[in-house]
Order: sequence, then C-alpha cells, then structure tokens
Amino acid sequence: MTFKPVEICVYGADVICPACVQLPSSKETYEWLEAALRRKYPNQPFVMTYVDIFAPPADDEEKRELAQTIVEEDWVYPVVVIEGNVVAEGNPRLKAICAEMEKFGYQPSAPEGKKAE
Repeated sequence: MTFKPVEICVYGADVICPACVQLPSSKETYEWLEAALRRKYPNQPFVMTYVDIFAPPADDEEKRELAQTIVEEDWVYPVVVIEGNVVAEGNPRLKAICAEMEKFGYQPSAPEGKKAE
C-alpha cells in the first residue's frame, strides 16, 4: 500500500512546562517518540519535526500560529500534532499517537518472536 508520509510535529520549549516538572523535556519527548515510532513502523516513512514554541519557523505560518496559540493559551507542552490534528498535550501517550497514525494507513510491525497477522 502506498501512502503519503505524515508529518508529526512536537511543539515545545527548552524550559520544562510548569505543569510537567517531573516529566521529560519537550526535546527528550521528541527523541523518544521518534525512536518509538521508527521501531513500531519500520520501513514506513514519516516526517518528525520539532518546533520551539518561542522561536517557530518564520517561513511556516501554520506552525507559527499554533506555537503562538500554545504560548498565549498556556497549553501544557509538549504538544504532538499529526497532519494538523492535535493528538497529545503534556505527557503524550504512545497508544493515542499510534492510533492516529494507523488512521493514515500505517501498520505496526509484529513484536519480536511473533508473526504478523
């Protein structure tokens, strides 16, 4: 099956969100999420992007607007967005992110030692 690679954006900041003091930083979450998804969906391309909410890319209006909303409305970050849909805020759950990816046709690999169905 051929499908368009989805873009997964993790919005965050170097400073840990005040509500998330005991949680990993936004960048650590981004790195963890990318590694977990590459293991779960091997050989299925997707694009991972990290957006600093205090310094969003000047050439991407959509990302700048969402970053501004996150700051102005005091969202809990990191915020995970897949193809424009916010799927997690604060401490993201891999299960919810995978469910969203599977809506786009991604198929999880079989765990080691088990056959794919």
